[in-house]
Amino acid sequence: MRYQNDRQLVNKILVGDEKAIQLFYKKYSQKLLNFILLKIDDPADAEEILQDTLISAMDSLPLFSGQSSLYTWLGAIAKHEVVDFYRKKKIKTILFSRLPILEGLAGQALGPEERLMEKEVKNKIKIVFKKLSEGYGQILRLKYVEGYSVTQIAKKLGMTFKAVESKLFRARIAFQEQYAQENNQIFNSSFHQGKLPFSS
Repeated sequence: MRYQNDRQLVNKILVGDEKAIQLFYKKYSQKLLNFILLKIDDPADAEEILQDTLISAMDSLPLFSGQSSLYTWLGAIAKHEVVDFYRKKKIKTILFSRLPILEGLAGQALGPEERLMEKEVKNKIKIVFKKLSEGYGQILRLKYVEGYSVTQIAKKLGMTFKAVESKLFRARIAFQEQYAQENNQIFNSSFHQGKLPFSS
């Protein structure tokens, strides 16, 4: 295989090797950020797209065939995330910036079942946050609940910018894994009780 080292790194990540995950981030994050910055002017937006790219890549790693270099494969994902960013930004601008009342109407349009589902999801997120370790819950709250930028988080926690980026990346992976476990536990519990979560 031409890109044997890439394939080996991917295989280690897929079995949960923490060192491999850190190496993956260290090796590709700055390269991808530079690539994204060629297409996105705002560093904060580029930073967010980088995180989305890395998370999407982690989700898609089982599909990596090794027929191209890992960086080329990651670049294709980054391009998709950039396009998706512009698409979402355009929709948000049209719907909410010009007609902000639509945002409120969208919330009012939720039926009882949708509101119950939204409440259940929020409760699960709270449970997952409590189960996260190594400061992952704290850094996710600062970023996604309180709206801190990476620079602000670094200052608040006394960490370097790159250290915060790296920890935020690992925290998002940990959150996804714990959230999936939580869903499985709820499903299994309901199944053994003879009632599935989506049954009436």
